[in-house]
Amino acid sequence: MKKTILSVALLLMCTSITFGQHKKNKESEQQTISTTSAVPSDLALPKPATNLKADDMAFTDATHDFGTVMEGPDATCEFTFKNNGSEPITIEKAQPSCGCTVPQFSKDPVAPGATGVINVAYHTKGKPTPFTKTITVVSNAGTKVLTIKGTVEKAPTGSVPENVSMIKTN
Repeated sequence: MKKTILSVALLLMCTSITFGQHKKNKESEQQTISTTSAVPSDLALPKPATNLKADDMAFTDATHDFGTVMEGPDATCEFTFKNNGSEPITIEKAQPSCGCTVPQFSKDPVAPGATGVINVAYHTKGKPTPFTKTITVVSNAGTKVLTIKGTVEKAPTGSVPENVSMIKTN
């Protein structure tokens, strides 16, 4: 009889522990669902309607070939675009494909008929190889991809800068 009572008690205890864990997992799962299903604040707000199209942001050239540049100083270029639309174009971001490429642009809207500029610098130091990098430009007129390419020639070693004189000692 004692064995039966102990078995039933053990069974009830295991059942209550399992039920408690199951209930706790369900609550945790519901919390996870409620927090992950929340809409991020930047996506919750409706985007303003625009009549702009990707073609309204017309770049003079979407690719810049640096050719061969020496390792060391940054290689820089400028991408120019014209707003062919009927509304101002605002660049939201310019995302480079890597950290060695740095785009700079104005946050000011570019009026219809006006031109805008995106300056790009490529860090050549320590990169004596051919390169092709992209910059993804996101604006209210859509997304454009700009490309820079070229070859970085290794800087000569052992050269003496012009402003340093060699002094021979005995």
